Amino acid sequence: MCGNNMSAPLPAIVPAAKKATAAVIFLHGLGDTGHGWAEAFAGIRSPHVKYICPHAFDIIGLSPDAQEDEAGIKQAAENVKSLVEQEVRNGIPSHRIILGGFSQGGALALYTALTTQQKLAGVLALSCWLPLRTTLPQGSINCVNKDIPILQCHGDCDPLVPLMFGSLTSERLKTMLNPANITFKTYSSMMHSSCIEEMTDAKQFIDKHLPPVD
Repeated sequence: MCGNNMSAPLPAIVPAAKKATAAVIFLHGLGDTGHGWAEAFAGIRSPHVKYICPHAFDIIGLSPDAQEDEAGIKQAAENVKSLVEQEVRNGIPSHRIILGGFSQGGALALYTALTTQQKLAGVLALSCWLPLRTTLPQGSINCVNKDIPILQCHGDCDPLVPLMFGSLTSERLKTMLNPANITFKTYSSMMHSSCIEEMTDAKQFIDKHLPPVD
């Protein structure tokens, strides 16, 4: 989502099977599109939840060891906040929206949740890390999402975003937010990818924090 928003392709969407009363906005990793993740969520969908997987969230310099593009990350976070606002206008309150992502998409989801004024239902952070760490406050932050539930998942054989980055991120999040609501799960032999066990855990997290309301 670089440059002009008007040129960005429409997200891949898995519509709710009945009236949508909740949503998951999930951001893909580098060089990917939203389609693969939309298919993955179609396999674990809940009937009242809409799944939105935007394309083109490629931010140069958003990798655990790159020189970080602060302006680019902040602009991308604004774009994510706009996606949340769009769903609010569609009738889904922000506290019924889970923000998620894989790799750089997960990094962006975490950063957005920590810096937005929108109260969210949770964050699903897969194989990722916390970007712009030095710009975030030390110690607990008094933000609207300070009690947000976060499920962080990571493969113990990840060669691109080493497990260490995930565990350090989890420890940092616990100092900033309510540590009781932060869960870090690792998956044996999983590389920089997903697995059925992880998607099952993702479904349980989504179902727990976005229960049906009617």
